[in-house]
Parts: sequence; structure tokens; C-alpha cells
Amino acid sequence: SLKVFNDPIHGHMEFHPLLVKIIDTPQFQRLRNIKQLGGGYYVYPAASHNRFEHSLGVAHLAGEFVRSLKKNQPELLITDRDILCVEIAGLCHDVGHGPFSHMFDGMFIPKARPDLKGWKVTEKHKYMNISGGSSGITNYNQDNDLYFIEEMIIGPTDGQYKGRKENKHFLYEIVANKKNGIDVDKFDYFARDCHHLGMKNSFDHLRYIKFARVCDVNGKGRICARDKELSNIYDMFHTRSRLHQKAYQHKTKITEAFLKADPILKISDALDGDENIYFLSCILDDIFGEILNSPESGLDDAKLILNKTISRKNHVFLDVLLSGFVFQISTINYGNKKNNPLDDMYFYGKSDINKSFRIPTEQVSTKFLSFRCGLRLSMAVYWALRMSLMRLHVAIANRIMVSDDV
Repeated sequence: SLKVFNDPIHGHMEFHPLLVKIIDTPQFQRLRNIKQLGGGYYVYPAASHNRFEHSLGVAHLAGEFVRSLKKNQPELLITDRDILCVEIAGLCHDVGHGPFSHMFDGMFIPKARPDLKGWKVTEKHKYMNISGGSSGITNYNQDNDLYFIEEMIIGPTDGQYKGRKENKHFLYEIVANKKNGIDVDKFDYFARDCHHLGMKNSFDHLRYIKFARVCDVNGKGRICARDKELSNIYDMFHTRSRLHQKAYQHKTKITEAFLKADPILKISDALDGDENIYFLSCILDDIFGEILNSPESGLDDAKLILNKTISRKNHVFLDVLLSGFVFQISTINYGNKKNNPLDDMYFYGKSDINKSFRIPTEQVSTKFLSFRCGLRLSMAVYWALRMSLMRLHVAIANRIMVSDDV
């Protein structure tokens, strides 16, 4: 029988027994101890939600999306097995995250192990295999279902999809959409993060799902949106941009502490080989406390940084660059790298629900013009020295060089 989970974002969510088996594995349960927004919790006190509930939400929305397509378009021949695989992919898509989420793979790993580019994608696959073996997925597996689940998360390993035939390739656009970035992963974290950050989420993901259809695009089935949904889609990309500006790019200096602790704790060594996967699975957000409470003298510098984080003595954010300042260059895009997301979005109209078309950028409202440049570069500047804000303002006003002994 189905198991019901009550969620503050989506209400009552029903899960297949196989999903529950996966949820009950240690590999999945560890997500309870990995903050969705990483170090953002030390800046935004309500941002205490974890990867665990986000993954449940993505699985739920993935199921809702594919069931809606099946109901509205029975000719797609979507099977119950297809639905289950899509839900599993949604459930497992974040199972490979390290401590403090994207801080670990996006900031710590590139600096600690520059030789391991693209680490997160590789580890997601390994973790999924562990979860699959211990939860009984292999007992259900047929028709390349494991390939299908893996490909929905990380894409095809050799450029060719093996999990499903071409007539069902539209299913790859639901969990992690490599075409235009519109997927249920974003639907959940937009709603969930806005809820916990106290931000308004103007994007209506239920409406998008309701009006989505699979249409022919150059001889292939693609998920298309109703043309009148353009404004709703704009709200989605705009919400993503606002979340990045307000929360995702907000830098606490936990990465710096991890880097100083790495020679002692050997955190990055856990990334070497399959034999270290168990060790990696044990590294959770509580490593923060392990560093703070360790008697090891070699961790003193890391402790100092973390104590400043706890006491909210983070680097002061500035909007001008002076010599001697700490600065971080960040990029904010609309979910499709540097590309305009409208370039690979297709719509259908009321008069012909099976005919797809693109909407040229010049034909839409001026508020969409920001999509023309899909990538935005920003520089965050921080002041790390011990100095009163008044003296700091004076320093900025006079454009003077301030030495480290101030």
C-alpha cells in the first residue's frame, strides 16, 4: 500500500512501497543531516530545511507531472513502470550531496581537489547504485530501468540514451531538464526555499504542470508549455535569479574552514575510489561541530573561522573594490548556463494543441529582455579585517589603502 508523508509545501504526498524502501536506507536518511542551503542557515535563521524533504518533494512532483501527461495524453503510452522510474529519479537526484550541499561540491572540492572536476555527478551515480542494491531496485529492474533512472539524473553516459526508446525521451525533461532547465527539481526548491526564507514565490508550478503537453518538435516529442504560460515561466526564472542574489550567493566562510581542516581530517581523501564511499557517506553537516570540539591543535584556524560564523562575525559585504579586500566572483544564470532559456523552449496554442512553436524574444514583453543575456556576472566584496564600520566607511570614502594591522 502507499505510504503518506505530510509536507508543508505540497501537503499529503503518497509514495510507492519501493520508494519507501529507498527512503529507509542509510544512504538516503543521511540527507536529513545536510542543509538544503548549506551555510545559509547561519544567515537566515528559518533556512533549516534539509536535502531529505526536498528529495521527497521532487519525487512527489515528478510523479504528479508524469501522471498529468499520462491522463491528458494516453497516446503517449506512459506505463506505471515509467512513472515509478521517474519518481525514483526524483527521489535519488540529490543523494550524492556532501556536507553543506553546494558549498561542498561547488566551492570546497574545486579548491581542495582541482583534479576532480565534475565530482558531484560521478558520486551521485555511485550513491544511487548503493541505494539501489540495498533497497531492492534490482528486483524490479527490467527493460533497462536502472539506466533510465541514472540517465534522468545525470544524462546519458556515452551520449546515447539507453533507458527508454526515442518515443519516450520527453520523460528525461521532468527531473533534470538538460534542454531548457525547467524541471521539478527547481519547482520544489523554489517553493521550499522561498517558504523558509520568507520570500514570495510568484511561480505557480501546479499551473505549469497542468498545461504542459508533449508535442512534436522537429520529429521528436518534447514537453511544451501553453503559450499563455509565458508570464508564469518568466516568474520562475525571475524567482531563481532573486534566490541566487538573496540567498544562494550569500557567502559564509565555512569553505575556508573546511580547507584549513582538510590536512588534518583528510576530508577530500574520501573522494578517492569506490572503497571510500562509506567514509564519504558519513561526512555530514555535523562535521562543523566535530571541528569545533576537536582537541587537535592543527584545527585552531578552522575553529576560529567557524566560531566567527556562529557569532555572526562574518566578513562585511561591500559594493566597491579596494586593495586588501576579499572578493568572490559569482555567476547567476536562468537555469540553462549562459544560454537564453527561451531559445530552447517550445509552446503550443489553443487553436492547435499538437503544434509546437517558439516565441521569438523580440515578440515578448520588455520584462523578458533580460533573458537575452542568460548569464550575469557579479562580484561580492568582503571586508575581513578588524575595524569599526565607521572607520571602514571613512576608508571607502577616501579610497585609502588599509593595512592588515589596523
